[in-house]
Amino acid sequence: LAPAVLALAVMSTAMVSLGIGTGFERTYGVLKRLGGSPLGRGRWIAAKVLLVLVTEVIQWMVLISAALALGWSWPAVGWAAAIGAAVLGTAAFAGIGLAMAGNLPGVVTLALANALYLVLLLTGGMVVPLDELPDWLATIARLGPAAPLTEIITGSLSAGDAVPAWAWPTLAVWAVLAPVVAITTFRWEE
Repeated sequence: LAPAVLALAVMSTAMVSLGIGTGFERTYGVLKRLGGSPLGRGRWIAAKVLLVLVTEVIQWMVLISAALALGWSWPAVGWAAAIGAAVLGTAAFAGIGLAMAGNLPGVVTLALANALYLVLLLTGGMVVPLDELPDWLATIARLGPAAPLTEIITGSLSAGDAVPAWAWPTLAVWAVLAPVVAITTFRWEE
């Protein structure tokens, strides 16, 4: 359960928190002045993603401490893969959140980010394992960013679990495409 919660923290912070916060910053005109600065969209988005990564490191420390206190066995191996997946997942989910925030009003971003969060939470292997979903739904879930992130983190940090071959390439594609969409479509004001 602990590895899936770590994946959930990545999705929650990178997509929901970042997307909703940025959506309302844009709606209320906070970002309008940044649009005229030399900062630029790419560097601004990179700074937002870096902030999310710092937040996630703190979250992971708290979650791992709680899991250890509750009896989770510290895995000896797999941390490099789990951290690599978290970085890719952060890029993917931050891209999704910022793409929503940069193109939709704040209240729409709020609703859409939460709806997408619930769908990915239930179909991404965080609450219900992929092998317990109907085959058609599991196939669709494997195409999104949540399932590969969860599969890599749980597979890396669980003894004897293998990471499926599809997980890394799928997550990598999301980690590249979602930020590119966010950077190219983000608008500073409504």
